[in-house]
Amino acid sequence: MSKYSEILTHPGSAHKDEFLACCLLVAVHEAPIFRREPTQADLDNPSMAVVDVGGEDEAARGNFDHHQFPKDHPPICSLSLVLMDLGLYDDARMYCDWLEVAEWFDTRGPVETAAWLGVERTLLAKLNSTVDLTLLRRFAGMSEIRPGEPMWEVMRWVGADLIGYLRSLREKLNEIERLSEIWEMSHEAGDFRVLFLPRAENFSEDASAGLARYASGLPEDRQVVAMVYPDRRGTGFALSRFNDDLRMDFTRISPEADVHFAHARGFVAKTSATDLGRIRDLLAMSRVSL
Repeated sequence: MSKYSEILTHPGSAHKDEFLACCLLVAVHEAPIFRREPTQADLDNPSMAVVDVGGEDEAARGNFDHHQFPKDHPPICSLSLVLMDLGLYDDARMYCDWLEVAEWFDTRGPVETAAWLGVERTLLAKLNSTVDLTLLRRFAGMSEIRPGEPMWEVMRWVGADLIGYLRSLREKLNEIERLSEIWEMSHEAGDFRVLFLPRAENFSEDASAGLARYASGLPEDRQVVAMVYPDRRGTGFALSRFNDDLRMDFTRISPEADVHFAHARGFVAKTSATDLGRIRDLLAMSRVSL
């Protein structure tokens, strides 16, 4: 990606897609934002990023618009184009559950988006936040947003947090893929699988934070019902349901001497046990028939 000294987007009403696209560009390039119609010179200027306006999708020239796409084009917005240029789009589509909805809303509108989601259109308005509304309204009312100004600094935070989340999550997922294993468990109530993350010397303490995301990406023939991972508050392990699968009820192991915590709703337990055979026994004791 080129180094941009300026970011330009359209004037008038503001939407989430160009706002977030500009946030990403601000975080990477620390450039001021100008809200006006672009000229041909702007589109030809490789040091200016032109976002959500201009009728051109040419990342090599710094132009990120989607309005010229045909009506039946897959939902893609200016935020999508900037994420693609940053090499973050695939991970964002997989791990930012809100992104596909934002793409639909911006390119298809509320009626088609509601139908695609299978909800009433009125529900979409009920999900609006005053944070979203205030930021977009204030952004729409500005013609320039420069470094040091409150809006620019907030946008830099938003962009940096999104980029940091995606890049750190990818690192966590790579670490989990390298270290984890799937246990095949036989049980009279039905065989089941468990995703196990061992404790290791080079283990990142917060790698377990990406474990559910990793599990959700497993193929159908490797889907798991529970996860076991190092307890960050002790030397043992945490046992938890995956996707709140009710086939696992960890209240059943609460009387065990080496189980020091089991949530009353049965979705997680903590054990001081480190022997893998013992952990397998605790999982088997937690399996229930539905």
